Amino acid sequence: MKRKPSTEATSAWIRLMRVQSRVLDCVEQDLKKAGFPPLAWYDALLELSRAPSGELRPVELERQMLIPQYSTSRLIDRLVDEGLASRRECKIDKRGQFVEITEAGRELQKRMWGAYSAAIEKYVGSKLSDADAVKLSGLLDRLGCSCGEMKLPPVHVNETTPSR
Repeated sequence: MKRKPSTEATSAWIRLMRVQSRVLDCVEQDLKKAGFPPLAWYDALLELSRAPSGELRPVELERQMLIPQYSTSRLIDRLVDEGLASRRECKIDKRGQFVEITEAGRELQKRMWGAYSAAIEKYVGSKLSDADAVKLSGLLDRLGCSCGEMKLPPVHVNETTPSR
């Protein structure tokens, strides 16, 4: 292994970080213009809706979210305050709790997908051919695997919502 990255690798890293930040900012702005809450809300609601019982422990929710969320407890508080999720005590471990998506949370997540999917198309889909998107996904998978993960989880997308 080389001690220093090549100029090309460093340039790729800088571009990756800048593009990721800019595209996320643009998506957040589009959601805000459409009257929706931040993308982290969608991300949390999506993960809760994917759970077989519609509920996860807070630590599981944090681990599964696409966007790093350093204040998961505050995010959960906001979702609960808005009636989009509820907390339930764990019957086995009284100190533990589950976060469960409500019907209002499911509805918001579905409505947000319309604006979110339009933003994905605007900032990614319209810029890449399908072949380029496949190539980019492969390159990103290689980078993800270099961070200690054996393999990144598969991504499956349907008409109403993305899924991993």
